[in-house]
Amino acid sequence: MKAVAVILLNYRDYAQRYLPDCLSSLRAQTGAPPIRLYIVDNASTAESEAFLRATAPEAVIVRNAGNDGFAKGNNDGLRQALAAGADHCILFNMDTVIAPDAVAQLVRKAESDPAIGAVQARLMLWEEKDRINSLGNCTHFLGFGYCSGYRRPYEPGAPTVEDIGYPSGAAVLLTRELLNTIGLFDETFWMYNEDQDLGWRAKLAGYRVVLAADAVVWHKYAFQRLASKYYWMDRNRILFILKNYRWGTLLLIAPAFWVMEVGVLFFALRQGWVHEKFKVWGYFLKPANWLVLLRERRRVQRLRKQTDRKITDDFSGSIWYAEIDSPVLRWVNPIFAGYWRCVRALIWW
Repeated sequence: MKAVAVILLNYRDYAQRYLPDCLSSLRAQTGAPPIRLYIVDNASTAESEAFLRATAPEAVIVRNAGNDGFAKGNNDGLRQALAAGADHCILFNMDTVIAPDAVAQLVRKAESDPAIGAVQARLMLWEEKDRINSLGNCTHFLGFGYCSGYRRPYEPGAPTVEDIGYPSGAAVLLTRELLNTIGLFDETFWMYNEDQDLGWRAKLAGYRVVLAADAVVWHKYAFQRLASKYYWMDRNRILFILKNYRWGTLLLIAPAFWVMEVGVLFFALRQGWVHEKFKVWGYFLKPANWLVLLRERRRVQRLRKQTDRKITDDFSGSIWYAEIDSPVLRWVNPIFAGYWRCVRALIWW
């Protein structure tokens, strides 16, 4: 029987707010292999450690003195799980509640095809349980990532796309073979888009990234309009395209990229995070950051078994995400979508 590790990431008072519900749902799993639970405690204190040990005595507690972000925090748990022999590593956000057969369904889907490297659960909204949080995530050709099906009612029995753009880190199974082949999350991302980057590397190495529609996880999701969040999202979507696309693809999308940069600047002005936008540009003006980026780019390209043309099959030219919808976006979406259709026809590499 395959060994399954479940990894939860805590930060500050998240555990007090979310762990009891999440842990209760994990303890109620049926039909799954035995689960070894790891809880990574970012910005750990004596109080948070005591709470975790008292609430989840079955868990391995991984303490981090600082807030190491989503990428490194989860990596710390993944490293311990892999070292202990886990065949499948499942990441759940702590603000999730997992259906009783969800882990079994994730494992079943992962083992249905040796080409599968990552399996996302069907994420539903906790407050509106019949509405979708994510049926897999989509990538816009300029690096933006967003949830597929967000806030739409879920129709039981309706067909769903099995192969997805990339998996949400809120509820995803990663196989041991995948992680040994492509590595863990890129810790440069810190938080946001690291799951998008990992999904690209999985596909680049020839693995499938799929949705397990029968594995249901409810997510206590709320989109937070924080300036710091916009910084990480904007910086990391640029990191994603510079690190992963072939040079020819970067050249073809360059005109649209610079037009979008002007648009993002005006959006930042209107939303109150223009200082963070300037910080994003400042990041890419530092030679030391380019040295790290180019080193990672070389490492990623060595994984290549798939072409950009193949991987971008399910890329979008439009951004459809209710939380950032605006009249301007509805106006420019058709323009960028048309541009992407023309450009993608030229990508043969």
